[in-house]
Amino acid sequence: MARIEHFNNPNAPKPNSIVVAVTVFVQDEHGRVLLIQRTDNGLWALPGGAQDFGEYIAETAVRETREEAGVEVEVTGVVGIYTNPNHVVEYSDGEVRQQFSICFRGQYLSGEPTPSEESSEVRWIARDELPNLSIHPSMQLRIDHGLEHNNKPYIG
Repeated sequence: MARIEHFNNPNAPKPNSIVVAVTVFVQDEHGRVLLIQRTDNGLWALPGGAQDFGEYIAETAVRETREEAGVEVEVTGVVGIYTNPNHVVEYSDGEVRQQFSICFRGQYLSGEPTPSEESSEVRWIARDELPNLSIHPSMQLRIDHGLEHNNKPYIG
């Protein structure tokens, strides 16, 4: 399913859903960030996705990282909570979702970056490589907050 990200766009369609979702900020022993290249829009992003019924939200973070990136992580904290009402995602099935995402900090446990149906490429990315990638501004904000290692999570 295709998706279009609308960010601070006054002509964006009105949202018709809010879904609890997660992203996961995880670094390897060299400080590189785990990123996926999404198959639905071609942008680079932190692994993540929607919570399933019967699942604790930290379990969602672990599952989505495993499914999209082939990497096992342990949730160790919260980078931030992202709820900008001016960020909506329009899907080809008619859903227009207002952003609600919790970005967790994860610790790498095992596994090799491996693409999936949702990711065409998965890599550990060094900080100086980030400006060369196509990353949505809302995702870049989460990555920046993760790199800052703040004591308190971002709430916005």
